[in-house]
Amino acid sequence: MPGIKDKVAIIGMGCTKFDEHWDKDVKDLMIDACWEAFEDAGVEPKDIKAAWWSTMWNGDLGRSLAYPLKLDFIPITRIENRCASGQDALINAYHAVAVGAYDLVLVCGAEKLKDIGMPSPGADPSTPYTSRVDPTYFPVACFAQLAQRYAYHWGIPIEKVKEIMAKIAVKNHHNGSLNPKAQFQREITFERAMGAPIISYPIGLYDACGVTDGAAAAIITRADMAKGFRDDYVLVKGVGMACGKYQWEFDDEWEGDHIEENIRASRMAYEEAGIKDPRKEIDVAIVHDCFTITELAIYEDLGFSPMGKGPEDVEAGTFEIGGEVAINTDGGLKCFGHPIGASGVRMTYEVYKQLQGKAGPRQVKNPRLGLAHGFGGTPVDGGTGAVVVLGSRD
Repeated sequence: MPGIKDKVAIIGMGCTKFDEHWDKDVKDLMIDACWEAFEDAGVEPKDIKAAWWSTMWNGDLGRSLAYPLKLDFIPITRIENRCASGQDALINAYHAVAVGAYDLVLVCGAEKLKDIGMPSPGADPSTPYTSRVDPTYFPVACFAQLAQRYAYHWGIPIEKVKEIMAKIAVKNHHNGSLNPKAQFQREITFERAMGAPIISYPIGLYDACGVTDGAAAAIITRADMAKGFRDDYVLVKGVGMACGKYQWEFDDEWEGDHIEENIRASRMAYEEAGIKDPRKEIDVAIVHDCFTITELAIYEDLGFSPMGKGPEDVEAGTFEIGGEVAINTDGGLKCFGHPIGASGVRMTYEVYKQLQGKAGPRQVKNPRLGLAHGFGGTPVDGGTGAVVVLGSRD
């Protein structure tokens, strides 16, 4: 498989603070994120040859990106793949640059959720399923089922799984307290996480990410051109994406303790990147912790823990900053919140900063490989797993 390893580079990124931006609309957020990326790369909007626009709720055509940035009649593709939209847009841009279709492109993800009356990401009753015999699934209930099935399958008391989930929340809130762009910048105690109101058992208030506004952007070019822009560019090592097929609903033998889409996507990315042992080779990973149980499953889905052994690694501090694989060093969705179309690009922003050694007090020591992972949908009604592996230049 020829792949795109080391053919594409990120030379600039930008990210707004993720927060309740009542004084801005989505165009303001797009401008803030994109101009930070332009200035980081040393380019101007007129230099961009094509763009990808990631959003679920805040735009329709390519003009939604063209108008605020005054882009000059270039092709712009809108991507919507639920919570994996940002990774999907980036993967499309990487491929376009790798095959030589364009040599300098922009990816922007942006979303405002606080003022559109959306109580929970993904909880829209008008979601256009092909058959209305499908029930509408609320994400929190689906991921609560994942927690219950995980506990049952591995013979772990559900109370113990809830304790592990609380420790993941404490870790991510600590990391978020180190990040000025995170929505929530306060640490929490284990006791506070355990005692929080229950949303859908065992998921409590501190096990869920928030509804937020935000935007992030990336400037991408060919690897052989990257050194003409900066010395500390970041290379794309491998990508993978896999879509589910409603296996939880239609396969009576399905265990329900893991998310198959994540396993398939990560193995594609690892093969392209030449990674044999992700636990030993990946230094930092930013993963889709929409709920703390999701992050626990992801440890195993992405090969950082043996199946069923994630709780032991949480107890050992394996995924803390300074641990064997630092996960969600920026605070994750748990502290950034989840403006759907923006999140995947925001995750890449943290990996980019970590590989450049510019992550401030949350910096991992000498990282060489990093990973950004998104999951769109739920494990019950089928989703999309997407993984991008990035690396620093040799």
